[in-house]
Amino acid sequence: MSHIAVIDYGSSNLRSVSKALEAVALPGQKVRVTNDPKIIRDCERAVFPGQGAIGDCMNQLKQLDLIESIKHCIASKPFLGICLGLQSLMTYSDENNGIDCLNIFSGNVKRFVRSNNRTSLEKIPHMGWNQVHWTDSHFLTRGIPSGSYFYFVHSYFVDTSSPKIIASSTKYIQEFTSAVSQDNVFATQFHPEKSAKNGLTFLTNFVKWDASSANQTD
Repeated sequence: MSHIAVIDYGSSNLRSVSKALEAVALPGQKVRVTNDPKIIRDCERAVFPGQGAIGDCMNQLKQLDLIESIKHCIASKPFLGICLGLQSLMTYSDENNGIDCLNIFSGNVKRFVRSNNRTSLEKIPHMGWNQVHWTDSHFLTRGIPSGSYFYFVHSYFVDTSSPKIIASSTKYIQEFTSAVSQDNVFATQFHPEKSAKNGLTFLTNFVKWDASSANQTD
């Protein structure tokens, strides 16, 4: 039986992610929440959810000896990052006075800054439903029109120096990157596990995604 590894570094919304994946998993796919490096390395596909502070996240990944297993999955398997799981893939984050991240993608993680408009209703964190505009077609976005709504909760956003990896954008205070993709990796700032029908469609596509096949990129 193949398994989907949901990576547990000690601080994340694991139950909602694992339950959503179990709801859409294919026959023969088992969802395993784990911090065991070997189980993660041996998985068919991996999901890296995250919430909280990037400093705690990176420290826990090091203490649990998970970094090499995560990089192995990123290099070889369908891999989905969610929220902090997206931000951790970048080079550096401004959070916690500056933290080095996994450096899978070039770019930094920055905090939203409110405009000087005193009438602005935009609060930090960005929390709630917002539109996601796809930049290109992808297998994971099949059946989900550009401009569809997904659920967000975050104070920091990705600022990548590689425009070609940007998979979607969203407007809140400013336009920001709300997903990135490259080869077998797709990572989102939004939470598909909290995004009702659109989120379940997205996760259904993920459990079916053959990232090694050219005909499954769009």
